[in-house]
Amino acid sequence: MSLEIKVPPVGESITEVTLASWLKKDGDAVQMDEVIAELESDKATFELTAEKAGTLKIIAKEGDVLPIGAIVCTIEEGGAAVSAPATAQTAAPTKEEAKEEEKLALTTATTSKQSTYASGTPSPAAAKILAEKGIDPASVNGNGVAGRITKEDALNAQSAPAAAPVAAPAPVAQTGERTEKREKMSSLRKTVAKRLVTVKNETAMLTTFNEVDMAPIMELRAKYKDKFKEKYGVGLGFMSFFTKAVTEALKDWPAVGARIEGEEVVYSNYADISIAVSAPKGLVVPIIRNADSLSLAGIEKAVAALAAKARDNKLSLEEMTGGTFTITNGGVFGSMLSTPIINSPQSAILGMHNIIERPVAVNGQVVIRPMMYVALSYDHRIIDGRESVSFLVRVKQLLEDPSRLLLGV
Repeated sequence: MSLEIKVPPVGESITEVTLASWLKKDGDAVQMDEVIAELESDKATFELTAEKAGTLKIIAKEGDVLPIGAIVCTIEEGGAAVSAPATAQTAAPTKEEAKEEEKLALTTATTSKQSTYASGTPSPAAAKILAEKGIDPASVNGNGVAGRITKEDALNAQSAPAAAPVAAPAPVAQTGERTEKREKMSSLRKTVAKRLVTVKNETAMLTTFNEVDMAPIMELRAKYKDKFKEKYGVGLGFMSFFTKAVTEALKDWPAVGARIEGEEVVYSNYADISIAVSAPKGLVVPIIRNADSLSLAGIEKAVAALAAKARDNKLSLEEMTGGTFTITNGGVFGSMLSTPIINSPQSAILGMHNIIERPVAVNGQVVIRPMMYVALSYDHRIIDGRESVSFLVRVKQLLEDPSRLLLGV
């Protein structure tokens, strides 16, 4: 007796998934609840498990797009099935099949002969003229039916000068292999591409820039990082400072954390901060819930947990759904400046970049400071220039004087 394994429901808005990979082979013995395949939706990756012990019979292939409820495989009771002998698959053709093949071969040969005769073949009169003139028929273009060489073609060819020999082109030097590789876009990559294009086309996106002197935060980290890790079990990074600064700035400028729904603007009295993370299968944006009520240690723990899940493709839909504001850090890859794209349906995103020591003027003196460019992309439909610039200036002030983050001033 066999059991059909179907695509399980994985979310209200998900109607189909992609079979990302098989973890077991056809004919393998599997145990109950053993993971046998990975399914990938446009938002996350899910595991498909065996619902009973037995022998796996694969139906769907890797890369197939399957609707919810489609049969992926079956599990047969007992050991692995023995494959049929190869001789049964390569049986000799029947007499009727042999006759059909012979008939097809004769038809093909006849067709080939007819086309060869008409194309480039001179008429008897044209052949005589060409022979007398010592002209190769292959060098004459025929203007007759199906390219046949006529008498007129042969007469015109008498005065045609012999073509000068064409020098062979010099061989082009090849340096290394020239190969191409094609890969099918994953469901996650297709969804990311579609959403980014939609945001560019449907929002009035604008970006404002500023720069932050990172010296105060770097000095604070250097002074307390060891004690911080010893007490809380996580490192003290830049993301917690930026997240805390954003949540404080959102209190002063709530429109930056709002969103458009139909003809209404929705404001939130909480801050769910989305953190853009580069995962093995593409960009994912998990969310730190109620980040405005968390301490620096609480934010660092949440960031570490979400990043680990992203690397292992273990993020759930709930952990990536929602969010009121996004922070992305291109600086970890060396980016100096960029214009991040809004994470719809949110209305703004903050871009962090790398830290570079640059000469700046401080109190009338030129000094070297570790500086970072920051960028705020926002939807101009609901966020005005005054609000966006003031928000980014507020973030800058909090980062350059981190004690204000603890005091809330």
